[in-house]
Amino acid sequence: MSNYQKINPVKQEGIENKKAFLIGSGIASLAAAEYLIRDGKMDAKNITILEQDGISGGAMDGAGNAEDGYIARGGREMEEHYECMWDLFRDVPSLEEPNRSVLDEFKELNDLDPNYSNVRVINNRGEKLRSTSLGLGENHVKQLTKLFLVTEKDLGAATVEQFFDPSFLETDFWLYWRSMFAFETWHSVVEMKRYMHRFIHLMPGMSTMKGLVFTKYNQYDSMILPLKTKLEKEGVKFEFDVKVTDLDIDKSDGKKTVTAIHLVRNNKEEVISTTANDLVFFTNGSMTENHTLGDMNTAPKLDRSEGACWNLWKNIAKKDDAFGKPEVFCSNIDKTKWESFTITAKGTKMRKLLESFAEREFLPHRKATGGIITIKDSNWLLSVTVNRQPQFKNQPKDVTVAWAYALFPDNKGDFINKKMSDCTGEELLKELLYHLGIDEKDMGDYINESIVIPAMMPYITSQFMPRVKGDRPDVIPEGSTNLAFLGQFAEIKDDCVFTVEYSVRSAMMAVYKLLNLDKKVPEIYASQYDIRVVAAATKAMYSGRPLPAEGIVKKLLANTTLEGLI
Repeated sequence: MSNYQKINPVKQEGIENKKAFLIGSGIASLAAAEYLIRDGKMDAKNITILEQDGISGGAMDGAGNAEDGYIARGGREMEEHYECMWDLFRDVPSLEEPNRSVLDEFKELNDLDPNYSNVRVINNRGEKLRSTSLGLGENHVKQLTKLFLVTEKDLGAATVEQFFDPSFLETDFWLYWRSMFAFETWHSVVEMKRYMHRFIHLMPGMSTMKGLVFTKYNQYDSMILPLKTKLEKEGVKFEFDVKVTDLDIDKSDGKKTVTAIHLVRNNKEEVISTTANDLVFFTNGSMTENHTLGDMNTAPKLDRSEGACWNLWKNIAKKDDAFGKPEVFCSNIDKTKWESFTITAKGTKMRKLLESFAEREFLPHRKATGGIITIKDSNWLLSVTVNRQPQFKNQPKDVTVAWAYALFPDNKGDFINKKMSDCTGEELLKELLYHLGIDEKDMGDYINESIVIPAMMPYITSQFMPRVKGDRPDVIPEGSTNLAFLGQFAEIKDDCVFTVEYSVRSAMMAVYKLLNLDKKVPEIYASQYDIRVVAAATKAMYSGRPLPAEGIVKKLLANTTLEGLI
């Protein structure tokens, strides 16, 4: 979206009589509420957010203390061209510097401390693999090129392992890719294609994570809390511990209109009547639904029961094909689950060990970016990271918080002879220490100063499951007069799920279209059409080898304005 399009929309007639109900309080709902106020000119007091849990933020969480241990179930990698997300946070005041925005604060921090991984991969109990090559052969480059060019329609519901040769899955490229984005071989190759298009400008930095940006604290404190605080001050109503069970939808004259919201509050059923003049936003599906936590002595249980969010989507989907097919995403937990764990370490033992591998200091106010370190020969495919410290505002100076996750929770460990999913927090830490080169007899000191909280998430990669057109509902389904779908399971052409940007974009699209605002949603950054980006990505794929016909091309471009292209 050019600056010419960044207008302040005219207030729509009758907006003062509209009400908005947002089901779920993750980033998509919070963003929708903000855009209803900012661009839609809706009175904040007419906006109600209904949340089944007792806190906002959805998957963007962060909680705890040094005594009991901190917990963050995951984290989001971000980059400069999240056009919708940065648009949102340019007007959200920082909680630490109220005269500046979250975006101001964020950009300054990442300019001062640009991200770069000194050590991206280790194996053989602590050996650092320093190669920046992507490890692609000529046949692999051809396959990636084919994926880049083929249409989504032709790919259909194909998986990664169905599209690529087995040898591709042994490359460093795939190791970097899957550990950064949490891709499995059985996931949708269409989603991989979208990632290639959307983030091709970052391909030269895949082995170092160069170009990514990160928050100062955990993402709840740095992003959710400032936005929620702003909305509350403006008068948005947050209603927690409310479970929405169904929507009544009138279908007549080709139109679909929500007429009632069924919910349970304090174990009592209630109904909120709505009209075509009201708006209903639903974050359908959930990556963190039914998550469970363990502790140092207990493994988290895998909850296979049907969560309220998925059940609500199923109830709605029964009413019309345009509302999607939730079963595509939530019916195979063994292919959508993985486990993470948060380490709270007091003292210096664990901090210095992790610093030695990251080759950077984690002390407060030091430059401490870098991203995940993946253990290549781990049976669990374990990765660990320590982001900027402190990660929590109440975190003492002598405490370090690290986060780890693995893609294969059903595999037995290399040191702990148990499935990861059956391991206690102490056992998870021992497995990590083993891969970091610590012998069993020396593990005691590390364990004694650490608190480990595991988190099992049944649906954490459900958004990557193979799907075809129609499995995800459009943000505004055909014929809908007042219902919008938000978040990772709504269809947005060309954009990538498992990103904050996707959720915020869905919110902008929903608000602008339902209110018929004369304002465009920012375009998705189209780096795949930039010949400079494509040339740089191609060079990265060839890892220093000459490109096909490189000599001829250089001669053709000599003494022209394109001479330095390759």
